[in-house]
Amino acid sequence: MLIWTPAMVKYLNISRMIDTALLRPSLLVLGFSLCSPWSLADDIGQDEVLELVEMGRIAPLQQFIDDALIRYPGRFLGAELEAEDGRYVYEIDIITRQRVVMELEYDALSGELLEIEEDD
Repeated sequence: MLIWTPAMVKYLNISRMIDTALLRPSLLVLGFSLCSPWSLADDIGQDEVLELVEMGRIAPLQQFIDDALIRYPGRFLGAELEAEDGRYVYEIDIITRQRVVMELEYDALSGELLEIEEDD
């Protein structure tokens, strides 16, 4: 599992619109459990994630965080990147102002919102 620290997020230029004050109190760590579409047991390192973004195979995380917070104003909790059905999927967790945790799944390339789920 790749653990993302706020410094790594900044390095990937995906933290421009995240208030770093949100990162510190929650000890935000983005756990990317990204498996290769060819092997479900492989974890991916930060260099590979950066390469996927640079190659255009996935979009930067920030656009998905921004969209999720527009749909459900509140606080960003974390994100995962997974391979599902031959495509990469971002799972974004948000806690709303009403203290409801929402999980939004996006196609990591097209940006299509695939699923919205209220966590219990």
